[in-house]
Amino acid sequence: SLPSIERLSIPSLQFSDGPTGLRSTNSDPATVFPVGTALAASWNPALVQEVAAAIGREAIAYDVDVLLAPGVNLHRTPLGGRNFEYLSEDPLLSGRLAAGMIRGIQSTGVAACPKHFVANNLESYRMVSDSVIDERTLRELYLRGFEIAVREGRPRTIMTAYNLVNGEYVSDSERLLQQVLRDQWGFDGMVVTDWGGVNDRVAGVRAGLDLEMPSSGGAHDGLVVDAIDAGDLDPDQLLDRVAAVARLVSDSP
Repeated sequence: SLPSIERLSIPSLQFSDGPTGLRSTNSDPATVFPVGTALAASWNPALVQEVAAAIGREAIAYDVDVLLAPGVNLHRTPLGGRNFEYLSEDPLLSGRLAAGMIRGIQSTGVAACPKHFVANNLESYRMVSDSVIDERTLRELYLRGFEIAVREGRPRTIMTAYNLVNGEYVSDSERLLQQVLRDQWGFDGMVVTDWGGVNDRVAGVRAGLDLEMPSSGGAHDGLVVDAIDAGDLDPDQLLDRVAAVARLVSDSP
């Protein structure tokens, strides 16, 4: 959760997984819904949207503002540790069903957060692995499902992957976060990391990364302040990041 700021009348914001239903944060019971691969086997965006709306209503009951779902990455290897969360090996099917899930979740007022953008297709060494992908393959396979989800589902948030893509951490990538996601696809929501998913916080601010989830213990905040004081970071870029978070807070139920 994000802490509240009482002097500015900014409330707390609660996040929760996920792709198979709400992850209860206090040991209270929560419904386990069919996993992503099972939902994708329906080939039915309307059904997925109905399931997602039920998950969203449960999130409302638990005072959750942001649901960290759906999982949009492709099944590229049977050893992928998160394959059960993701929908399919096909970008069109994954994108259409992810858009349905986003619409269903957000119909309740809860924000959806598709993940993990982009090319997170294995869990081993996920913090340091580099997905080396030519431009056509990146566009037609790895980015395509996310593009459909963003354009058709209009998610209010999106989560970055841990890994590098072509030698650059996604959380640092102006090309992916600004040029592709925002400029080309029209994404106007908040970009958030996975837990511990920041490589270089200052580079992330420049690139379009809005919110860091734990766990730097505040160390990265100091680096941002130092970069501004040294003239290495434009304060307006930081204000853009703050504004994206503020919009999400103000739009939350």
